[in-house]
Amino acid sequence: MKWICSLYLKLIGWKIGNQLDPKYKRCVLVAAPHTSNWDYPIALATLYACGIKVRFLAKKSLFQFPLGMLMRATGGIAVDRSKHNNLVDSMIDMFKQHEELILMIPVEGTRSYVKEWKSGFYHTAMGANVPIVLGYLDYGKKVAGFGDVFFPTGNYEKDLKEMQDFYRKVQAKYPEKSSLNQ
Repeated sequence: MKWICSLYLKLIGWKIGNQLDPKYKRCVLVAAPHTSNWDYPIALATLYACGIKVRFLAKKSLFQFPLGMLMRATGGIAVDRSKHNNLVDSMIDMFKQHEELILMIPVEGTRSYVKEWKSGFYHTAMGANVPIVLGYLDYGKKVAGFGDVFFPTGNYEKDLKEMQDFYRKVQAKYPEKSSLNQ
């Protein structure tokens, strides 16, 4: 699978940038910016090409047959966004149950424009005492990779600004849908 995904990325003109240090076997992986359906296959190909097994959150409607089989097989976890279901506590519990877990979270929560990032990724990392890795897909450079490893301090506003500053240099497929370009 690793070489197939590497070939796929090469065929579509993408390169892998910075790799994730293998010592980070437990972390929240930020998926940003998230503005296109193309983010899924490119991100997954990058992760497989790098040998990284990941779990990720996606809206419940994507888990219906037949797409649901692919979503679950690639690490997807269905989220019902219409309900307040204490998702942060559930994600913290996942970290308690697994010695190794890389949990990818699309911080904007949708491909559509949103004014602000959802804070659940941050509270999950704080509650599970794991770092936050800044994953990116830069459509301008056609480079996918991993940026800074961020250790949350508990000062959400300050930490959020630092993380978002990193992403201001990353071009989304549809920049007008990115919360950081407004």
